[in-house]
Amino acid sequence: MLSERLIQILMDSFWKILLPGLTMTIPLTAISFFFALIIAVITAMVQFANIKILKPLARFYIWVIRGTPVLVQLFVVFYGLPSMGIVLPAFTSAVLVFSINEGAYAAETMRAALESVPAGQMEAGYCVGMSWWQIMQRIVLPQAFRTAFPPLSNSLIALMKETSLASSVTVMEMLMSTQKIIARTYEPMALYIEVGVIYLLFSTILTKIQSIGEKKLNSYGYQKG
Repeated sequence: MLSERLIQILMDSFWKILLPGLTMTIPLTAISFFFALIIAVITAMVQFANIKILKPLARFYIWVIRGTPVLVQLFVVFYGLPSMGIVLPAFTSAVLVFSINEGAYAAETMRAALESVPAGQMEAGYCVGMSWWQIMQRIVLPQAFRTAFPPLSNSLIALMKETSLASSVTVMEMLMSTQKIIARTYEPMALYIEVGVIYLLFSTILTKIQSIGEKKLNSYGYQKG
């Protein structure tokens, strides 16, 4: 059974863990995912358009980033770049790494979504006098985003959990806040479970938002059909 001391520790620490989640973990996730989507769309479109010079670079970027651990990437940027005279703040380093890392995975999701749009729709767009960019903007990308929405939402949830690695480069997010409390109270089991529950809470909220978004997209598609 939980002792009165442990219950008090958990009650006192809950808000001390939740607050960094709201002020650091969520912003870090949102900003990183925003830039990751930009990287993903550009990288996917480069491959979809089969641009000869840029496509190999896009494939190389995806190969390197997906083939190396995100923790190693964090260490390279935060601890390695200063040896070259490039010093970045911890939060900036985390955003940079998470954006580039997630962008590589999301790029493959977007590429597959773009390729799932029937080729006839491109031809139809050319027939009515649209340029390639107009076809992409008005026809292909909206359909591709609808197809990619579920896997991209899953990637967002995964990214939110991966931000716990930012504690390794001194970002004061939920895990690092928990570790500081553990160093003072010597209650690792209970506090690690507590931070896990808070991550679960955030994931559940994002999952619910994903479900609502999917229903709206399906309803919109049905109405258009």
